[in-house]
Amino acid sequence: MGSLRIEGWKCCQLLAAAVALAGAGGCGDEGPFDYMPVHGKVTYEDGAPIPAAGIMLQFQSQDAQPVGDMHPRPATASVGADGSFANATSLKYGDGLIPGKHKVALQYATDAQGKLLVPREYAHLGTTPLVVDTGDGSIEIKVPRP
Repeated sequence: MGSLRIEGWKCCQLLAAAVALAGAGGCGDEGPFDYMPVHGKVTYEDGAPIPAAGIMLQFQSQDAQPVGDMHPRPATASVGADGSFANATSLKYGDGLIPGKHKVALQYATDAQGKLLVPREYAHLGTTPLVVDTGDGSIEIKVPRP
């Protein structure tokens, strides 16, 4: 019986080592994509801020191709009351966007009664006409009033 405990202990050690190695290979890894920090502003076409608390921008890369079985993740950024945004997050907080063009959707752009403050197609990645390019430096997003 004594040898079973030793073998059991060794088994636990090997299992713990395997779990640690598996975690080290995936959790801290940024994957095959490069990211760049971005900032900017989202307003109506006349420059007025959109009067919604808690607007969230969602960005979807149009240029990045899958690498093996890894696909680029959509990124998000929260919008301040003045329309400014920074700290876009793809994989970890503030890492930015994959360089290139991105479709942009404005989520939670509603007033206190739930009325959408941007045209409906701008609220979903599948229908938004908005496309920005990280190469433009500061990103300025202008949307029409509904």
